[in-house]
Amino acid sequence: MELTPAELTVLGLVIERPQHGYDLERVIEQRGIRQWTDIGFSSIYYLLAKLEQRGLLHVPEAPAAARSRRVFHPTDEGRRVAAQNTLAVIAEARPHPQPLLVGVANLALLTPQQYEQALRTRLTQLDGRIAAVRAAQHAQGSLPHAAREVFSYSLSLMQAERQWLAHRAQVPHDEPDR
Repeated sequence: MELTPAELTVLGLVIERPQHGYDLERVIEQRGIRQWTDIGFSSIYYLLAKLEQRGLLHVPEAPAAARSRRVFHPTDEGRRVAAQNTLAVIAEARPHPQPLLVGVANLALLTPQQYEQALRTRLTQLDGRIAAVRAAQHAQGSLPHAAREVFSYSLSLMQAERQWLAHRAQVPHDEPDR
């Protein structure tokens, strides 16, 4: 059973710790998960219901109270499917869409000055994202190993892109460690 990235992320967070939708929203926001996967606030309960219908999550004691306070737990099948999907996502080098490459492929439509300015704009935005991810990482305190790896990988990718952008935009006196 193949899971979407959003489904696998939500299932993984519930496996990490049983929780309800508001808890998931808080973790997603705190860890900056929306930087690398598409999970809107309104889709959290949809994903939880879908995973529950597929037998990957369950609610041991569904309270009569608000539906939003139902604490979801993984099933054994949920753990198995999540592990299987996690292995596949990590091991398989799949192509992923990169809008920047679409823009670069169409450079003939821009002047060199427009291209350089666009690169500088992207660089400034990327610096902001790097700072935000670092702040989110430091604000967490103690994190599970998986979350630490996500922060590490995300920052490494952004720093590699930053280095490429700084070189192409010919930013003087650039700091290599940024």
